[in-house]
Amino acid sequence: MNIQSSNDAPQLSLSETDATRTLLDKLLSDSKLYTKGKDYQELLDFVVHLRNFAPFNAMLLQIQKPGLAYAASADDWLERFGRRPKEGARPLLILWPFGPVALVYDEVDTEGAPLPEDVASFVVRGEIDESFIRASIPLVQKKNIGWLYADSGDLKAGSIRVIERATKKEETTLYQMVVNKNHSPAVQFATLVHELGHLFLGHLGYDRHLGIPDRRSVGPKQGEIEAESVAYIVCKRNGVSPKSETYLSAYVDKNTTIDQIDIYKVMRAAGQVETLLKLTEHTKFEKPT
Repeated sequence: MNIQSSNDAPQLSLSETDATRTLLDKLLSDSKLYTKGKDYQELLDFVVHLRNFAPFNAMLLQIQKPGLAYAASADDWLERFGRRPKEGARPLLILWPFGPVALVYDEVDTEGAPLPEDVASFVVRGEIDESFIRASIPLVQKKNIGWLYADSGDLKAGSIRVIERATKKEETTLYQMVVNKNHSPAVQFATLVHELGHLFLGHLGYDRHLGIPDRRSVGPKQGEIEAESVAYIVCKRNGVSPKSETYLSAYVDKNTTIDQIDIYKVMRAAGQVETLLKLTEHTKFEKPT
C-alpha cells in the first residue's frame, strides 16, 4: 500500500485547474453559496478549523457537509484512531492530483475505538518565533524571492514586488520581499503570508514557474481583501491572530459577496503559501494505482 500525505502532492498546474475551476464556479453559482459576508466568514473559520486538510479541500468539505467537525480518509481513521467507516457510510469527495478525487469520512460515519476527546481540537505546530522566521527565509528565497529586512516604523509592515520579470520561457521572475525588522515574529509571519498571498493570487502578474495566473486587473480593495483572507486562513491555522481578524470581520459583514472575492483563488493561494513554508500536515491517502 502506497500511502502519501497530501502535503507531498504536487501543485496543480494552471492548465490542470481549468476543469476544476469550471466545475467549482458552476457549483457556487448554482447553489448561491457565500453571497453574504456572514457566510464567507463562516467558510474561512471552517477552513481554519479543519486543519488536517488543505484549504481548498476543506472548502469542498464545507460545501458538501456544513458543520462537519472532523473527517479523515479510511486509511487515516484506521492508522491513527483504530476506526473504520460504517457499512454503507456515505463518503465525501476531495480533490487529489493522482485521483482525481479521494474519499474521506465524517467522524459520525465511523466506528471502532473511542475517539480522543481532543480529536477535533485545534493543534498548533509550535510558536511562531525568530527561529521559525529564520527558517522561512531560505524557503522563500528558493522561489526567487529576495528577503530584505527594513528598519521601518510600526505602521509599515512590509511589501513584495517584482524586480525583474521573465520575458522568455527559460527565465524566472525575480521578486523582493520586504519585512519590518522591528515587528515581532508573529507580526512578521502575518506580513509574510499576506505578501505571499498577493503573489500566489496573481496580483503581481503571471509566473509560469510558480503556476501563478495574471490577475493584475484586480482592483486594490478586492486585492487586499483576497490577500487578507489568505493571511487569515494561514495565520489562524498556525496559532497567530493577524490584523485581518478584525479587518475582515468589519468588511465581510457589509460588503463581501461572491462577485467581489475569488474564493477559488483564495483557497488555492492559501494552500500554496502553506506548502512553500512547509506548514502542511494533512490527512494521508492511499495513492491510486
